[in-house]
Amino acid sequence: MTDVVSLARDLIRCPSVTPEDAGALGLLEGVLKGAGFETHRVVFSEPDYPDTDNLYARIGSGSPCLVFAGHTDVVPVGDASHWRFDPFSAEIADGMVWGRGAVDMKGGLAASVAAALDYVARHGEPRGSIAFLVTGDEEGPSVNGTVKLLEWAKARGEKFDLCVLGEPTNPDELGDMIKIGRRGSLSGSLVVHGKQGHVGYPALADNPVHHIARLVCALRATPLDAGTAHFDPSNLEFTALDTGNRAVNVIPAEARALFNIRFNDLWTPATLEAEIRRRVEAAAEGARVTVQFQPTNALAFLTRPGPFVEVFSAAIEAETGRRPRLSTTGGTSDARFIRNYAEVLEFGLVGQTMHAVDERVAIADLEKLAAIYARVLDSCFSG
Repeated sequence: MTDVVSLARDLIRCPSVTPEDAGALGLLEGVLKGAGFETHRVVFSEPDYPDTDNLYARIGSGSPCLVFAGHTDVVPVGDASHWRFDPFSAEIADGMVWGRGAVDMKGGLAASVAAALDYVARHGEPRGSIAFLVTGDEEGPSVNGTVKLLEWAKARGEKFDLCVLGEPTNPDELGDMIKIGRRGSLSGSLVVHGKQGHVGYPALADNPVHHIARLVCALRATPLDAGTAHFDPSNLEFTALDTGNRAVNVIPAEARALFNIRFNDLWTPATLEAEIRRRVEAAAEGARVTVQFQPTNALAFLTRPGPFVEVFSAAIEAETGRRPRLSTTGGTSDARFIRNYAEVLEFGLVGQTMHAVDERVAIADLEKLAAIYARVLDSCFSG
């Protein structure tokens, strides 16, 4: 098999902190083109957002088309002096490759590319198609990346059947978990408009802090739901409370609370907004409250267990000895965009060090992940 460790190290050495590419996409393009893939580099632009370079590659023209999706951009390293090794040196120590992006998600990309190259080397062009959708925009605003790359591919007549997104999905050990869906995400704010005054004369003021405290409790008092067959209960979390007031003897004029809701497939953003407004109105008790919601493209979705999930589960069990759990936990990912174009699931590396100082991946896990992807390719095209 293609040396997945060397490929992962080469990718890590590209300091591709969003929105910089730093040669990462060019590295993948060269490797794939050398194996017979048709490749396209596509740059998308949007006012007020950085231009983003993306890569599309494909070999074969038939169906099924199995597409591997991912991103080469990484989050900032923070203070590099806190790292054991230079974050972009891809050092090997203690059986691991160290560096920013090792887990999220250059290691996963390296494994998928290694598996695809190995399949083509053994079998030639597949009876179906193998494709890659790789963006440099996932860790940033996600405006000029996967969404537009999918639209671009559709306009070209490209069709996808199955998709693997190699995000780090395993909590403890490789083989723990497949993501078969994701919760939606809705963010909003409460603003209570009071009346400023002297704390010694509260009758002359209207303290918004008292109102917002009541509203926070009311919104948290009753669960949004009890969960569904594949989803945990939806949860509302308050993330900030503020008045902008630093004086201890002044009743503030306004109080603000920020919140985020991770919701399951019982809700849409519209129905959830209506429910929050209803609860606020019921608990307002005459307070003047403004409720605002941010636009969202993160809807709950589910890839129902079926043949594709079973093929993947069997490949994981064959390589790791573990039967993976099927999960929809965690944050959002680019799978929320891909699900409109293909049946998508997520399976990658162990995520314990993603975004952390000393991000690292076990060499054994890199090799096993590539072997799992190789088994899936064999099942899709040869089995």
